[in-house]
Amino acid sequence: MVTKVTTEDYAAASEIAWCPGCGNFGILRAVRKALVSLQIEPHRVLMVSGIGQAGKFPHYTRCHVLNELHGRPIPAATAAKIVNPELTVIAISGDGDAYGEGGNHFIHSMNRNVDITYLVHNNQVYALTKGQACPTTDLGYTTRMNPQGAWVSLRPLALAVACDCSFVARGFAGEVDHLARLVEIGVKHRGFALIEILQPCVTFNNKNTFQWYKQRVYKLEAEVGYNPGDRAAAFNKALEWGDRIPIGVIYQKERPLFEEYIGVSAAAPLVREEINPLQFRELMNEFK
Repeated sequence: MVTKVTTEDYAAASEIAWCPGCGNFGILRAVRKALVSLQIEPHRVLMVSGIGQAGKFPHYTRCHVLNELHGRPIPAATAAKIVNPELTVIAISGDGDAYGEGGNHFIHSMNRNVDITYLVHNNQVYALTKGQACPTTDLGYTTRMNPQGAWVSLRPLALAVACDCSFVARGFAGEVDHLARLVEIGVKHRGFALIEILQPCVTFNNKNTFQWYKQRVYKLEAEVGYNPGDRAAAFNKALEWGDRIPIGVIYQKERPLFEEYIGVSAAAPLVREEINPLQFRELMNEFK
């Protein structure tokens, strides 16, 4: 008997603590919509997050959940996918978690090309710690902790294209249906799928608001002749920021998986192997 997956199956498991109007609500609706559209049952989904407002995201979705250290969701998500390839594994970070504390993991995971989806909520500020500038804060933007204004601004999607990440996309929390479609494509993509999501912070970022983005974002699907397989063109789009900001699939290509390289994809899933406690005892004895 086939059971139809509905939005209620992914309903919040606990009370939502985000500010009213937070961009995270749009992301939550989009991800639920994508998982329902793909008809993936909640017990087949693992969400792994770090620390920050985005880190709370899995708590509001009924599925398997793992909270990691600040900037560390990718190593745990990678291990889970390798051990149990039947899981749909979604790692979730904020911009600080992904590009600051987790910057090293961000770079090397794109190079490895593990088959997971990585959602980065980019509100261009450290919101959980009350508004410090983060790696993607706009140049010159002032916060209480940065009264002279931010003086560097990372372009993470350009970094992703430079790393030959096999799927690079950007969505906007104010375009829920479009974002849901991107999540669908990212989950189905075979390899590491990075989806950065522009997510206005209504409390600690009074510049990059919903209105600010709505005046600037445009969809790459409407761009005549744009080819996500053209790496040089993708690099230029990844750098575009200002009066026009592209959303959609920026770059996509097929690459071998890390799982194939280390040989685990050809064997039976490790999660099904019988555990022998005596092997653990032997291992511990080696360290005596």
